[in-house]
Amino acid sequence: MPYVTQEEAKASPPTVATPAPGWFARVMDHDLMASFLASRVTVLAALVTLALAVLALFAPLIAPYNPFDPAEVFLIDSLNPPRWLPAGDARFLLGTDDQGRDLFSAILYGLRVSLIIGVLGVLMAAAIGITLGLVAGYVGGRVDAVIMRIADVQLTFPAILIALLVDGVVHALLKGASREDTAFGVLVFSIGLSFWVQYARTIRGSTLVEKNKDYIQAARLVGLPPIVIMARHVLPNVIGPVLVILTINLGLAVITEATLSFLGVGLPPTQPSLGTLIRIGNDYLFSGEWWIVAFPGLTLAALVLAVNLLGDWLRDALNPKLR
Repeated sequence: MPYVTQEEAKASPPTVATPAPGWFARVMDHDLMASFLASRVTVLAALVTLALAVLALFAPLIAPYNPFDPAEVFLIDSLNPPRWLPAGDARFLLGTDDQGRDLFSAILYGLRVSLIIGVLGVLMAAAIGITLGLVAGYVGGRVDAVIMRIADVQLTFPAILIALLVDGVVHALLKGASREDTAFGVLVFSIGLSFWVQYARTIRGSTLVEKNKDYIQAARLVGLPPIVIMARHVLPNVIGPVLVILTINLGLAVITEATLSFLGVGLPPTQPSLGTLIRIGNDYLFSGEWWIVAFPGLTLAALVLAVNLLGDWLRDALNPKLR
């Protein structure tokens, strides 16, 4: 080892290794934001998602009619085509459905319901998956084995089957309760139980890596309880990939809600979501009233596609290896 004089040591102080930037710093990196703005597809997806979210959030202010108010719905106005068609009515931009509801208003309210169910469903799935993944990865042993075997069994049950099971159990426990009163909770609970495995596996794998690092060992030596170490030290360092899963699963949750509503295990026709509107329109598709299923279907497709494109970009942003 070469000899270093005192003057040389003062002139060149020792360098200290800096930790790698976290997921938030990588997302806010100037180069990544520049690449986001340079990608027309990603920017368009963000604008579409933002526009649909604003339309859903302010549906009561934007929609010309309230599809939930029986005083504003008249059967005599049912099955009117869109305004630009020869037989269209100027009062209804996208036409009306079989109950005489303004389809544009019904889509805005249905979009709002679908987004609320999707967001609550993925948040429930994330809460369950993150908690179980942290416990499985940090505690290990038999606890880890039991949780992962439950996750393996969960993967064999599709969301539709879980929804049917939850719906049957709820109606068996709440005798006398109508499907209209329990449909919203059944959808949210079904989506939450269907999507938690992916969060749990991701968090578990990251926790297995983090728990052996020096800062976790130091926290143990200080005497911090495991729940504090998991919540304060481990979770902030493993939460990055969850954001990608949340974004992508939001689109899957909206699709799942639409599928369940289309099959009749969703919201009733009096409380329309996008899936309910598509199911109603499907009954009139071959009789010429194509607009009842076309416009809700296009709205659903635009929402899911935009969210998935944003999820793909976010995945690349949080993983430098995929850039």
